[in-house]
Amino acid sequence: MNFNSSRKTYNLILLAIAFGIVSLILWNTNSFFKKFKEEERLKMEIWATAQSELLQSSEDMDLGNLTIKVLQNNSSSPMILKNKDGSIRVNNMSAKKAKDSIYIKNKIIQFKNENTPISIDQQGEHLATLYYGNSEVLNKLKYYPVALLLIIILFATVIFFFFKTNKVSEQNKLWAGMAKETAHQIGTPLSSLLGWNELLKTENINPDITKEIEKDIARLETITDRFSKIGSLPKLNETDIVQETKDAYEYLKRRSSKLIHFSFTSKVAAFPIMLNSSLYNWTIENLVKNGIDAMKGKGSIAIEIVPDGKYVNILIADTGSGIAKNRFQTIFNPGVTTKKRGWGLGLSLVKRIVEEYHNGKIKVLSSGKEGTIMQISLKVKKE
Repeated sequence: MNFNSSRKTYNLILLAIAFGIVSLILWNTNSFFKKFKEEERLKMEIWATAQSELLQSSEDMDLGNLTIKVLQNNSSSPMILKNKDGSIRVNNMSAKKAKDSIYIKNKIIQFKNENTPISIDQQGEHLATLYYGNSEVLNKLKYYPVALLLIIILFATVIFFFFKTNKVSEQNKLWAGMAKETAHQIGTPLSSLLGWNELLKTENINPDITKEIEKDIARLETITDRFSKIGSLPKLNETDIVQETKDAYEYLKRRSSKLIHFSFTSKVAAFPIMLNSSLYNWTIENLVKNGIDAMKGKGSIAIEIVPDGKYVNILIADTGSGIAKNRFQTIFNPGVTTKKRGWGLGLSLVKRIVEEYHNGKIKVLSSGKEGTIMQISLKVKKE
């Protein structure tokens, strides 16, 4: 049995135990409610017997302390006593409402639904009928199972989100570990490539070739640096966002198809902000490549930098097929992708770099048949 199967079995056992405990509590509460109701019934029957003696007694007759005590001590259950002559007497109810005949009539119907009326008879003669409702304690007890279920549901919800958050945390650690391991694995052949390139320089070959190789080696070093930063808080340095974006733009332009038309504009010549250059370039690269994929390798990519108060906005526009409006938020979730081949990690990494590492914002500014505009908003450096 593998780990996942064992964990699933363990979770099912826990669920079954929890269900059993809840069922036992509810059953026990229900049994207690019924028993308490039976005891109240018995108490009302004793009161009815004492009332029967009172109705049969003459004015000079001594009822005794027990009968009087029984009649006086029942102060919890609301009661309506309807005598054979039609007169009404209420107990443990509002004196003001007791004078309202419609209210009393409705209460009699309610009490009949809650408890079977008690007929007060003496030697075959019907003297009165006692209607009584549930006591305040019994009424509160009725809602105890509901309150208990709500507490259990709330507790289960908290546990669910705790384990879900814990699982996400474990996944983040896994991805971070894989990224760092990838950076470590790239490091070895990269060092070898540097050595081979130096050897090529000593040979009689075109210097432009070794220069291009150096550029690609530098790119691999940048990629290695990016992966090594995943999972740890990167260092931010004061950087000119305009020049940094332009450098990323130029690199992508040189290495993209001639069928892609690139354009770059900025409202300002320079704009210093706190930035991690390596991760920021990765963000631009991901967004541009997504735009190229959306255009199926043919169209226009436009990058624009626009200062906006406390933020500087970087707009990346493409002329692709667009994104459905109901997916504007979900496309940044891990595993979500519109590509036939893809892990759905690119935009989730972009979101993490922008929001968690740079305390910025990223969103789909607009999207339609004419294309999509993505907006990155980074905080302006405080003076």
